[in-house]
Amino acid sequence: MAHQQQISLPAKLINGGIAGIVGVTCVFPIDLVKTRLQNQRQGHQIYKNMLDCLVKTVRSEGYFGMYRGAAVNLTLVTPEKAIKLAANDFFRQHLSKNGKGLTVFKEMLAGCGAGICQVVITTPMEMLKIQLQDAGRLGKQVHVLIDGTMMSPTKLAATNTVLSRSYNVGPSPAARAVSATQIARDLLHTQGIQGLYKGLGATLMRDVPFSMVYFPLFAHLNRLGQPSRDESAPFYWAFLSGCLAGSTAAVAVNPCDVVKTRLQSLSKGANEESYNGVVDCVSKIMRKEGPFAFLKGAGCRALVIAPLFGIAQVMYFIGIGEFILDQSPFNYLSA
Repeated sequence: MAHQQQISLPAKLINGGIAGIVGVTCVFPIDLVKTRLQNQRQGHQIYKNMLDCLVKTVRSEGYFGMYRGAAVNLTLVTPEKAIKLAANDFFRQHLSKNGKGLTVFKEMLAGCGAGICQVVITTPMEMLKIQLQDAGRLGKQVHVLIDGTMMSPTKLAATNTVLSRSYNVGPSPAARAVSATQIARDLLHTQGIQGLYKGLGATLMRDVPFSMVYFPLFAHLNRLGQPSRDESAPFYWAFLSGCLAGSTAAVAVNPCDVVKTRLQSLSKGANEESYNGVVDCVSKIMRKEGPFAFLKGAGCRALVIAPLFGIAQVMYFIGIGEFILDQSPFNYLSA
């Protein structure tokens, strides 16, 4: 079976890419809810919980409003997930000795390497996605109090081209029809490449520990389902192991995800302050909102990550990438 053989790099990339596309399509609305809940400040809550946010989003923005930012995610999730999964396998193979199993420390080291590799794609992807996802939340705040003066979102957004476009509250139809490409172009023009990589430190703080928890945990859970040492775990066990390991790792690093979301949000709503880096963000959230603010969106994140990685492991189990390469005229790549 494909999963028992040495899987080639092109096959790993295809498996990871397909898993990312299928997973994102299924769970993106919950990811949008997570972003909006995390960006809410105490005393200025528009949404009570996940269900309330979904209902209000559909009512005010329609069904497709739940998929704001999905295009950029679907475009970049393929290389992002492919790099993550392929990098972990690469490091595991190089850390293993004579085909022997890895120690927990080496499994965590392999996961660490995978997390570092993926942020090259993850950071700009999350940066663009968050601007589009959070648009409806700011749009619901009819007036914003700035220095004692009430200002409408249209007037507020008009002061900054990037913010106006990303939040779809600009005065013209062109602003409302903005795309991630336009936001990226504005960021590159005004801030350079570092504009797309804002929040890189927080992304590393989230993704490196996530991978260090997820990959070793999945390996051990999946091993429990193996009938014998030489046999692979059944189909359903690979899926459940991916789901459980993914949700556990997601909740464990949720505080870092909250910090990343706050840092990467370009525009602010009523009484929402800016942050000067990770330390400043952590201290302000702790002081003004308390420690439980770092758990905002944890349930949503677990619901998003669990099926994403469950599906990814199933793709590896079935061997979709190997099948596609076998049917392709370029199947020599897998040799």
